[in-house]
Amino acid sequence: MSEQQVALITGGASGIGLAAAEALAATGRLVVLADVNCDAGETAARRLGGTFIQADLSTRAGCKALTDSVLAKYGRCDILVNNAGIQHVSPIEDFPEEKWDFIINLMLTAPFLLTKYLWPGMKERSWGRVININSVHGLRASEFKAAYVSAKHGLTGLTKTTALEGGPYGITVNSICPAYVRTPLVDGQIDAQAATHGIAREDVISNIMLKKAAIKRMIEPSEIGDLVTYLCSDSAVCITGTMLTVDCGWTAN
Repeated sequence: MSEQQVALITGGASGIGLAAAEALAATGRLVVLADVNCDAGETAARRLGGTFIQADLSTRAGCKALTDSVLAKYGRCDILVNNAGIQHVSPIEDFPEEKWDFIINLMLTAPFLLTKYLWPGMKERSWGRVININSVHGLRASEFKAAYVSAKHGLTGLTKTTALEGGPYGITVNSICPAYVRTPLVDGQIDAQAATHGIAREDVISNIMLKKAAIKRMIEPSEIGDLVTYLCSDSAVCITGTMLTVDCGWTAN
């Protein structure tokens, strides 16, 4: 049984998830990276002195197997970062129904299940941190992103509800809501948006992604990682149930 704090980060092989794992490892936490990408995940986990677990979080069985593995190996999980996600851009009439199911399962049902499975241990220790990597699309909508926006809005509700339930037990639950972060996921969105709108890649960045931002730049993953570690610090003990925007002024509109 480990006495060191254990942090589980989903989608931890790249992007925001990897940045969160790096930041948490730098503060002395033992990090467990969960991802479908074995090569990148194992490489990152070795570098950070942590553990990699391949997991399909689009299924209930996959979520349960992941938490069972973490608890069997370490006997605890103190920090859960729900980060795994994908994007699909399509008009509603053309939106694939199977893609809707996959996105909702991965980005809303999985955070619920992982929180549910790890909750009893956090209550028992009277300490826990659940950090849901949300999006400005958990607060605002954009066209052609029906499943993504719906999942993120649902994650906002899940964050608030579990924060209310966790407060008496020393568990805080928060959402981080960034605008466009410089990640492989966002890079893939650029091509998808270009095809959907019939415009060039550079026009997607300037005319769509950064159009509503007061600060005209992409957000770096490390900036989100730093906020994750702050929310796990003693200074953030009274912050719960919040949607912390890191959006360069996007939602000020």
